[in-house]
Amino acid sequence: MSRGDGGAAGELRRPRVGHIQFLNCLPIYWGLMRSGALLDVDLHKDSPERLSAALVAGDLDIGPISLVEYLRHADDLLLLPQIAVGSDGPVLSVNVVATRPLEELSGRPVALGSTSRTGVLLARMLLAQRYGVAPEFFTCPPDLTQMLLEADAAVLIGDVALRAHYEAPARGLTVTDLGQAWRDWTGLPMVFAVWAVRRDFAAAHPGRVKEVHQAFLRSRDLCLAELDDVAQAAARWEPFDAATLASYFRVLDFSLGDRQVAGLREFAGRAALLGEAPPLPADGPEFFLA
Repeated sequence: MSRGDGGAAGELRRPRVGHIQFLNCLPIYWGLMRSGALLDVDLHKDSPERLSAALVAGDLDIGPISLVEYLRHADDLLLLPQIAVGSDGPVLSVNVVATRPLEELSGRPVALGSTSRTGVLLARMLLAQRYGVAPEFFTCPPDLTQMLLEADAAVLIGDVALRAHYEAPARGLTVTDLGQAWRDWTGLPMVFAVWAVRRDFAAAHPGRVKEVHQAFLRSRDLCLAELDDVAQAAARWEPFDAATLASYFRVLDFSLGDRQVAGLREFAGRAALLGEAPPLPADGPEFFLA
């Protein structure tokens, strides 16, 4: 039986849903734990790149996917409306940490953390087109100390980047927030990850997709209404205090409205010019509509 089959076995299987194990996705899933909605899905926790690959391969039905990977596979996917992870200004957790000014990085080694294709491409865009430099890039695990043993700058994404945002300046390092840099450059929000559903699964199970989508939206809204409590609880198991987490959650943008879609389209156009993704259709992106 195919994955999109609407027969009995397909009806009984719970949707396979991805969950990024970064702090920036906690607000999306907080309410799922509170409401018991997690009982209705088969939840898979992993890194952004592994979850993106699983959704593209058909090993997940619904989940977060980096914006770059969505653009590369939009023919197989539909966006879930109103929900994303991005920023309309500083993001705190997508940074270039450098030992010298960014304008001096031409020909210099820059280490790319391997955790987010969108963040890495954004860094490459900004360094080339905004700062006018052509560094020598190489990819390595996202460990700042190790990266800077071999490079003059490091691109960090996620929790390690959030830690660097607070700790790197005390080490004499400069931190450039790429969310703020994109906003200064384009005047638009930056979308780092979107939520998508496979087209075959959406066609076979539109009701289930709608239920999962609505559960995500309820979860996000509940968390945003209780951010201080969420931060207090998360601080028990994270290496950040509650005030730091609350500030971080408040700068993140979990919406996907007209401004965010405009930012998405701007990034998509620049990615297409660089040959990093096919261009979006003139009326794209295409959303799931139940």
